[in-house]
Amino acid sequence: MVATSATSSFSHVPSSSSLDTNGKGNRVGSTNFAGLNSTPSSGRTKVKPNAQAPPKINGKKANLPGSVEISKSDNETSQPAHAPRTFINQLPDWSMLLAAITTIFLAAEKQWMMLDWKPRRSDMIMDPFGLGRIVQDGLVFRQNFSIRSYEIGADRSASIETVMNHLQETALNHVKSAGLLENGFGSTPEMFKKNLIWVVARTQVVVDKYPTWGDVVEVDTWVSQSGKNGMRRDWLVRDCNTGEIVTRASSLWVMMNKLTRRLSKIPEEVRGKIEPYFVNSDPILAEDSRKLTKLDEKTADYVRSGLTPRWSDLDVNQHVNNVKYIGWILESAPVEMMEKHKLKSMTLEYRRECGRDSVLQSLTAVSGCDVGSLGTAGEVECQHLLRLQDGAEVVKGRTVWSSKTPSTTWDTTS
Repeated sequence: MVATSATSSFSHVPSSSSLDTNGKGNRVGSTNFAGLNSTPSSGRTKVKPNAQAPPKINGKKANLPGSVEISKSDNETSQPAHAPRTFINQLPDWSMLLAAITTIFLAAEKQWMMLDWKPRRSDMIMDPFGLGRIVQDGLVFRQNFSIRSYEIGADRSASIETVMNHLQETALNHVKSAGLLENGFGSTPEMFKKNLIWVVARTQVVVDKYPTWGDVVEVDTWVSQSGKNGMRRDWLVRDCNTGEIVTRASSLWVMMNKLTRRLSKIPEEVRGKIEPYFVNSDPILAEDSRKLTKLDEKTADYVRSGLTPRWSDLDVNQHVNNVKYIGWILESAPVEMMEKHKLKSMTLEYRRECGRDSVLQSLTAVSGCDVGSLGTAGEVECQHLLRLQDGAEVVKGRTVWSSKTPSTTWDTTS
């Protein structure tokens, strides 16, 4: 039935009512049978007025309504026609259909090419969410990040946790791109066989400017040797639009046995695998060698107790993620200071890890100004301690805060 319908759509012959008075048929939807027209000969061929040669379907005459018979003598049938009957000139006129199809395809191609896929903002770059790439002779890893709406804080700028997550992500992608990542969190294949993992011992961060929603930052990271059994990782963060350096960070990593939870020396087979990636350079930041103050309930100005990790706070080693410690430290920071100041620098020393069942306490002491004048103070320095409920130290830290400019101060009462 489908085939019959398709055939009839190309073989339709209009009725006599669709013909004009000159005997010319309407060409729309009709079939071209010009090759079948015969020339009248001495009156032997009788054609009725407004007549049309009957069409043929599959080589047989089709008796359609409105068709006109053409009578010829027996002698005339043997005479050759002026236009020989061939397979080609009996085919339907496909030119209109092919022209229509060609027009549609050309129009679609033109519309596709006219689409503008380029970013309209000058500060946007191509593929800002890629996994990064190796640059500078294969020793530096570079990755771009776009600041999302859920990564900004009450002051409309990226939080310190967002900055630290970017640093941690580039470090892991660096190891992965170098082919050194095994099932462990940042472990090489040799380390995985010996149940060894890297753990951070110290981190120092200086933030000159916090990006805002929609900004794109470029993060560079590289590793260097630190002593006999340590590794240093540095980061440099730039604004992709201006090239301005916004953050510098440096960290010290040591090796630990994940079964015994004790520090370990770097095995020679592991050292031989990672040493080709070491950069012979000075730290991106001068080390702040000042001793961190030990706090307790008597020396702390602010105390927050009862902090417990959630399941989402754990990493693949079933321990609290390093960035989460920063959030817990700031839980005891005074709100008056955070409303009017921004975190300028931070130094953290990691003493021990904590797991899913740990209960922690956050302590903060303000130095350099009176607690009652935090809202009007210029630069404020704070000492921090995060410890377990039994008093065991987890993280010790020091933060420096600078006053926010009027344009970056967010009124929480509005």
